[in-house]
Parts: sequence; C-alpha cells; structure tokens
Amino acid sequence: MSSAENTGRRRTRRGAARRGTAERKTNYRNLRNPFPPARVWTDDRVAAVHEAALEVLETLGIRVLLPEARNLFAKAGARVDETSEMVFIGRDIIAAGLATAPRSVTVRGGARHRDLVLEDGALVFQPGAGAPHATDRLRGRRPGTGADFRELIRLTQHFDVLHMAPPLVEPQDVPMHLRHYMTMETMLQHSDKVPFIYARGTPQSEQSFEMLQDFRGLSDDAFAAESHCYTVINTNSPRQIDIPMARGLIDFARAGQVSIVTPFTLMGAMAPVTVAGAITLSHAEALAAIALTQLVRPGAPVCYGTFTSNVDMKSGAPAFGTPEHFKASVAAGQMARLTGLPWRCATGSAANLGDVQAASETQFGLWGCLTAGATVVIHAAGWLEGGLTVSYEKLITDVEVLQMVAELCTQTACAESDIALDALAEVAPGGHFFGAAHTMERYQTAFYEPLIGDLSNFGTWQENGAVETTARATEKWQSILADSPGPDVDGEALARLQAYIRRKTDAGGAPPES
Repeated sequence: MSSAENTGRRRTRRGAARRGTAERKTNYRNLRNPFPPARVWTDDRVAAVHEAALEVLETLGIRVLLPEARNLFAKAGARVDETSEMVFIGRDIIAAGLATAPRSVTVRGGARHRDLVLEDGALVFQPGAGAPHATDRLRGRRPGTGADFRELIRLTQHFDVLHMAPPLVEPQDVPMHLRHYMTMETMLQHSDKVPFIYARGTPQSEQSFEMLQDFRGLSDDAFAAESHCYTVINTNSPRQIDIPMARGLIDFARAGQVSIVTPFTLMGAMAPVTVAGAITLSHAEALAAIALTQLVRPGAPVCYGTFTSNVDMKSGAPAFGTPEHFKASVAAGQMARLTGLPWRCATGSAANLGDVQAASETQFGLWGCLTAGATVVIHAAGWLEGGLTVSYEKLITDVEVLQMVAELCTQTACAESDIALDALAEVAPGGHFFGAAHTMERYQTAFYEPLIGDLSNFGTWQENGAVETTARATEKWQSILADSPGPDVDGEALARLQAYIRRKTDAGGAPPES
C-alpha cells in the first residue's frame, strides 16, 4: 500500500470516529459447529475399537469400589467378584444403557438465554477447571483462594462465548467440608450460567442440589424433571471407578442432573502408548460409567467424554496440544458418534507461562476438538501447567480465539448486496474501496473487533506506549472486575441461600466421601 493510500485510510478512520461507531451485534450463546467431523480411522477400525472395548469390559472387567454400584451391575446380570471388586459387564448391559441414554439434553441456566442443548452439532465452551493454583501478572502464582474463584467466575460470566460455570480453581482457604457452600453461593450470586457441582459424596451433592433448587424457586418435581447443573466424572484409569465417582454417577442420575463421563487416559502412563490403545481403554471406561447411570435411572442425562493425550516419555509429565492429543480427540469423536451421545473433549497446555508455547498448544488442541465435532470443550481458556494453574491473562487471550471461532459459526452472508457489484462498478481499476458507498454503509460493523488484539502499525503502537498483548490482557480483566455488574439476583433468594449456608455450617457442614 502506498503512503498516499495509507494516509487516506487514516483519514477515513478519523472521519468514522467523528461520526460515531455503530454497535456490531454478536450472539455467541448458542453455537453450532460449522466443520464436518474429521476421521483418523475407517469405519471398520472404529468398529474394531468398539469391539475391543466390549471385550475389555466382558473378559478383563473393571474394578468398581462402591458396593452399591457393584450391586446395580450384578442385578443387571454382570458377573461380580466381591473379593477383587471386579465387575465383568456383558455387551447386553452396554447396549441397553446406550439405548436409553438421551441423544439430546437440555440444561437450564439461571436465565432462559443461558439454557444449553447438549447434542450432536452443538458447541459449548468452558474455561479451565479444577486447578489448585491461580496466576496473574500482578499477584503471581499462588494457591487458589475463594477470592480467586469469585473473580474467575465473574470473568466467566462476562463472556458469552463461555457457556458453563466450571470449578476454575480450588478455593483452598475454604475447608473441604464447607467448600461446596462457598462455590455454590459464588456461582449463583455472580453467574446465571449452568453451574458445576463436584461429586464429592451424597451429602455435598444433595445439599448443592437443595441450594440450587431453592435459589431458582423450583419445586421438587420441577427440579427432577429437567437438568439444572452438571458434574464431571473422571474414571481412575486404567479400569477403575472409585467410590466418589461411582457415588456421583448414582447421585446425579437419580436427581436427573448431567454427568459428563471423562476417562483421563494419558498415553504411555495410565493408558497404552498408542492412540488406538488409549482410546480403546477410554471408550471401555466411558461405556461402563454410562451404563451405570442408566441402571440407576433409564434416560438419565449423561455425556460421553474423553481426555486423552500423551506424556513426555523423558519425564513422564503430561503433554497437551500435541499431534497425538489432536489425533486422540478426532478418534474419540468417531467413537462418540458411534454411541450417538453428546460428548466432551478438551484442549489444554503444559506450558508454565501464558507464552507462545501455551497459545500454540491450546489452539492446536482446540482445533482437534473442533474438527472432532465435540459438543463440550473444556479447558478452552486460561489453563496452564497441565491443569495445575488457571491464568487470568491467558483466560482473556484464549477468549479472543474462542470469539473468533464463534464468528466462524455464524452464517456468511452472500446476498446480491454482499456480492457488491455496485461497489465493483464504482471503484476504478487501481483504486481502493475505503470511500466506496458499499464500504461506508458497512465498515463500522463489517469485521470482528478484537478483544485485546492491536491492529495498529508499529509506529502507532509505539506512540501508544508499546503495550504487549499480555499487559493488555491484564488491563482487560481488571476493567471487567471493576466495571462488570454481573447478573440480576433475587435478593430474597440470596438471603435464603445465605441463611441455609449458615445453618448447615453451624451444624458441621458436610465432609467429602472417599
């Protein structure tokens, strides 16, 4: 571009600023995946992996530590060895479970525009979840606290492209027997998105259900009739379901709330070193857990899931955003489509800072989830150190990418006016379209407006203080926490919730079960 053309562009922008800026309307709340599902295996290989998983469950078995869960499998016809706690699940039990598990699950938010439909083709994003640490440029890396949890929930609430409220960091300054009170109060007060409940034993789950039900003013029948929250169930690979996870599958199925079943199978560590071997194990464990929910309550809402990546074979440390992670996500998508269920996948990063490595790993893992056709993408913003830390700045920079992905989910207009023959006729060969009528009518809303990206040239960037992207991300989260009002909250409902928490706290809380 010549200097004259560049000057003209600057003048056009200054003129636009004087005329005011139109608001660009966006809707990132109900996304549909625009990409055709990718494949790493042919149909016969998908069938072979499924057959191998069924063979694992039927002949090798899965260890189930909760007696009640073993009893449910036994009543369904599974062979159970009480001495070893091994359960050998027949194909008929798996087939019956897949037949009754719903293909589409509606989950109610605190406001109707926050409702989610989990089904094939839907696309739901969550930020990083379950980290013991938080970090930001101002306060450094630290054990997660209640204050961190509250701030990160508020940041999650601010962005429409983040659809569910996850357990971003563990508030370690709150005792475990009281922690579910603090997290539920925070999510209900500061977010109207679908909330997460940890499966840490029946007392904590039931009390969390009670808090949610009363806060939303739901009758027992209304709460049981629909899903209003979710949990994530991690099997203990290889081939084990522990007491809290089995208990959670049962409690959430009975209550009609969503379980997202997620074997965590790291190739070379808790799973075979090959993609095919790891996915066979993951698939078997997911099928067993899904079958358990359906034995409790046929039609109970449940999502297929996987979190399969590899380890660094030099150190044993988890790795994410690798080619193997990408392939495993695509393979898991093929297995999920075989079941017909909505399903969960995950991106992530093993980087220790929100640097180029962190960005590239998260984006590569994200594209694995997108091309795999995942319904729910977890750890899509802010996740560092293989899940040990959630970064405030990285949450912001990752949201920038998620918003651009959301833009790809919108329809690209191609009406006669968009084809722009009038503009092509107006501008002479060798000219430019900055001042064309077609441009002037549309320029204020034509393009995605970066959240923190700086599109200015080097000279302008220097004149404006040469602020780096990470520093702009700091400014962004600070401004959100300072200015974002959050959702409208029913004062009476909040008062009832806080009174409930005081009563239960005075009574000793609810210790987790293990």
